[in-house]
Amino acid sequence: MKTFSVVVSGLLLTGSFAMANDAALLKKAQDNGLKAIPQSKLEVLKLVDNAKNPITDCKVELGKKLYFDPRLSKSNLISCNTCHNLAMGGVDAVGAAVGHKWTPNPAHLNSPTVYNSVLNKAQFWDGRDPHLEAQAQGPVQAGPEMAAPKDLVVARVTSMPEYVAEFKKAYGPNVKITFELITDTIAVFERTLITPSRFDAFMHGNLDALTKEEKEGMTLFIDKGCAACHNDIGLGGTMQPFDASKYNLNVGGFTGTKDGMIKTPTLRNIQETAPYFHNGNVWTLKEAVKLMGDIQLGMKISDKDADKIVTFLNSLTGKKPEITYPVLPIATDKTPKPDMN
Repeated sequence: MKTFSVVVSGLLLTGSFAMANDAALLKKAQDNGLKAIPQSKLEVLKLVDNAKNPITDCKVELGKKLYFDPRLSKSNLISCNTCHNLAMGGVDAVGAAVGHKWTPNPAHLNSPTVYNSVLNKAQFWDGRDPHLEAQAQGPVQAGPEMAAPKDLVVARVTSMPEYVAEFKKAYGPNVKITFELITDTIAVFERTLITPSRFDAFMHGNLDALTKEEKEGMTLFIDKGCAACHNDIGLGGTMQPFDASKYNLNVGGFTGTKDGMIKTPTLRNIQETAPYFHNGNVWTLKEAVKLMGDIQLGMKISDKDADKIVTFLNSLTGKKPEITYPVLPIATDKTPKPDMN
């Protein structure tokens, strides 16, 4: 009986130490700027909503159709989902985005994930605009991407009675369907693509949400300085100095802003979004972690430590919103034909 009591006491003491260590790790994470996606739907809505164009169910459903509709491109072949595939972590799984006329991005830029993009403080790799709505406008018009002029997009959408009816339902009977309203509506849908993970549960105080190995990796992630750039709710999404001239990471010639700043990608769902870096030149997460040690932190990260950090990063893979592929409106005789040139 005495031996049993000693064993039980030892287990309780071990458990108490573990809880204390976990609580200390949670505080360390909070002190280093790591934040969780809110738990309540209302708080999430406050986080992602745009006061100038509030989220409604009608706008989200319409925005989803526009997001998946390849007829917003010049060729009728490329949709937003082509490069930001919601079935594959919100990316296209190629190094450089491929667009109109099978054209790779001329600067060899990689398609960043659309999941959680609303949490970014900067949009585009050069951070030229903070607003998701502005980001939605860019690829539609860009020659190497969807290559569609504004008036063509408007003509395609307004030629389909079902789209016109849905815009009236979403915005009122007197709505004027402009290119900006079309892309704003796509952004409304994109604002809903939030993916809470076990990391968020841990940050909300569920200390058992992460495994022992993931907690070890999280500790290294913080202690080695990764959280200096990958922080806040998005674990990235801000502009940071980055020397793209190293390790063949300047493929395509893009080196960031004139000050050498490049948008820090979110680490949420990073397990699903290879290849990595702005030019998609690194295909394994372990290699990416070790390169960041060399380039950003001025240190060598061992294979063992890199494996532990990757184990933590995999816990950032979140639950995706359930999305049903939409049936798109029927084209009419007035719908402008595809243009492959």
